[in-house]
Amino acid sequence: MLPKMARVLKVAAASAVGLLPRLWTPVSTVRTCASLSSHPGAGPVWNLGRLNHVAIAVPDLEKARAFYKNVLGAEVGEPVPLPEHGVSVVFVNLGNTKMELLHPLGSDSPIAGFLKKNKAGGMHHVCIEVDNINVAVMDLKEKKIRILSEEAKIGAHGKPVIFLHPSDCGGVLVELEQA
Repeated sequence: MLPKMARVLKVAAASAVGLLPRLWTPVSTVRTCASLSSHPGAGPVWNLGRLNHVAIAVPDLEKARAFYKNVLGAEVGEPVPLPEHGVSVVFVNLGNTKMELLHPLGSDSPIAGFLKKNKAGGMHHVCIEVDNINVAVMDLKEKKIRILSEEAKIGAHGKPVIFLHPSDCGGVLVELEQA
């Protein structure tokens, strides 16, 4: 029985090796948050850049800040209030990108609403850089991607930002930031 099992395993392994090159076939990159069938990718007039940060809503900013700094040993910034966005932010530098810890600044903050639904906090949005935010917004509007404000606002990095509706982006709130 054992030799028969060894032959079966040998045949299965040889078959699997034949499948590996097909499994390693590179996957093309999607350049916008919408599906390719209904929304073609970015045009030649603007380009999607690198991931700038992932934003995490936190119910206790100091506790979250201490965790990343003291437990994980990350480089953690000081809290910065952004009244025009209704939040206080702390950036956690990860070398290749950042995490943005968000805490409500007042009861009408969009983060306060998020934390009412998600008591422990959680991922709020991803921020991706673009080389021309105004052209990107015009292009995305033509592609029927909803923008959450009439115009870009200055974000935590002192650069223009705009948010895209999560329903048009696979359920993810996407922030675009001028590179």
